Order: sequence, then structure tokens, then C-alpha cells
Amino acid sequence: MKVVVTGGSGKAGRACIRELLAHGYEVYNVDKVRPAEELCPWLIADLADYGQAIDSLSSVERGPHDVRGVVHLAAIPDSRIYSNPVTFANNVMSTYNVFEAATRLGIKNVVWASSETVLGLPFDVPPPYAPLDEEYHPRPESAYSLSKVVGEEMARQYCRWDPALKILGLRFSNIMEPREYAGFNEFQDDPHLRKWNLWGYVDARDVAQAVRKALETSVRGADVFIIASADTVMFRDSEGLMKELFPGVPLKKKLGKNETLLSIAKARMVLGYEPQHSWRHAGE
Repeated sequence: MKVVVTGGSGKAGRACIRELLAHGYEVYNVDKVRPAEELCPWLIADLADYGQAIDSLSSVERGPHDVRGVVHLAAIPDSRIYSNPVTFANNVMSTYNVFEAATRLGIKNVVWASSETVLGLPFDVPPPYAPLDEEYHPRPESAYSLSKVVGEEMARQYCRWDPALKILGLRFSNIMEPREYAGFNEFQDDPHLRKWNLWGYVDARDVAQAVRKALETSVRGADVFIIASADTVMFRDSEGLMKELFPGVPLKKKLGKNETLLSIAKARMVLGYEPQHSWRHAGE
């Protein structure tokens, strides 16, 4: 399968390209930034401009094989980098342009990066229950998060127009690489430092696994999946953390000692996603 990865020069993008190449995919990277490591053919484009979006996908499409999938990761990653209007406009327009260009070119398989932030991060207002899952209605608290909610709604409407289309949004938790795991020691004495996302994270390599499995699933239509690690960033047990920092928030199930509070049950059941990497074993 020939696949275009937008934002392939970033942290998640690099991991996804490596994963797809390792599984026999023909991969192309479209990004505003030249890749630091040239893992596959690449093209510079600003996807917030529709002309550049459709031209970049068309350029790849004219190769010896048709593009069969798009992994859309390109975005301004949070509202602290640019002003709110710039973040919102860039993320919404680039997502719209990729969805529109893909459908115009007959590409029916789109996987894109939504975000855990749609669940209400940072949790200054307690969540209604834990572990949080996809049944919880989005509660965006930033321009970045709002752009992802808009993207999820756009996906639903595109798939309503074309029932053969698949657009799966992966609500990634805080994406980490192994070199960053040493920093987790800073959280252990003060759980308030990471309460903002219920102590969640996900290894970039598991992000890549989720993307590949989302591409490969036979599911059609629009859907969303929380993608997190199976554990938290803390040594302390998950139930104790909830009782101390979010007293009164009901738990939907009996939790394992360090079990994630961002439910990955749906991703496990539908996509076959199973986290393979934990910060607890980074040195092994």
C-alpha cells in the first residue's frame, strides 16, 4: 500500500514512517519542515493551503502506484506556540484540505491525529468518571482542542456524504520517546504536576502501531479512539491518585495498580491495539 504521512518530520511522524516501512508500505512524507532523517521520499508543502494540499497528494498519486491511504499528523501541536487564532485556523484548514483532497482523489482510507485534549484537558474541572472513554462528550478547553473537535465533526460529515469512506481519528495521549522517560522521575513526589491529563502518556512506537492498525482495519465511516499507554506515568497506584486528587469522581471499573485512566478498551477491541512499550522498562 502506498501511504502519504503528513507531518512525517515530527515525533509521531518519524515513528509512523519507520513502522509502515518495516511492514512493507511505500511511504511518502509531506511536511512544512524538511526531515532531519530522510527515511522515505519527502515533499515540502503547507497543507493549510488547499492548492498545496491537493497538489502534494496528486504529485505522489502520479507515481507507479496509487495512494491507498493518508495518515494526517500535520498540525500546530498546542496553543502555546502560536496565538489561538493561528493555531485554530491552521489545524482546521489543514485537516479540511487533507480530507477534501483525499476524497477528490478517491482515497478512501484516512487516519488522522485527534487528541486526548478533547476530553477536557487540563483537568482543572474534574472529569465525570474514570477511566475516561470515547462515550464522554468532547469538552475542549483550548483553541488547539477545539480544532480537533471540529476535525472530528468534519470526519463524520465527510463519511455521511460517502459511506465507503473511512476517517479514523486517534486521540493520542502525551506522545513520548524513550529518551524522555528519565524525566518521569520529576513527577513522583508531586502528582499534581501530571494531573492535567490523568497521568497519561503514550510511546511514539505505540502511536505508530495504532496508526498502522487503523489503516489496516476494515471498519468504514468516521470513528475515534483513545490511544494511550496501558499504564500511567506514576509509581503510585491509579485508584489512590484518583481518590486524593479527584475525590468524588466515580471509577467505572476496578483498576490495576498503575492502569491507565484514559481507557484504551475500544482501541484494543476494534483495532487490535496493544501497547508494547512502557517507561517502566525503558532501560531493559
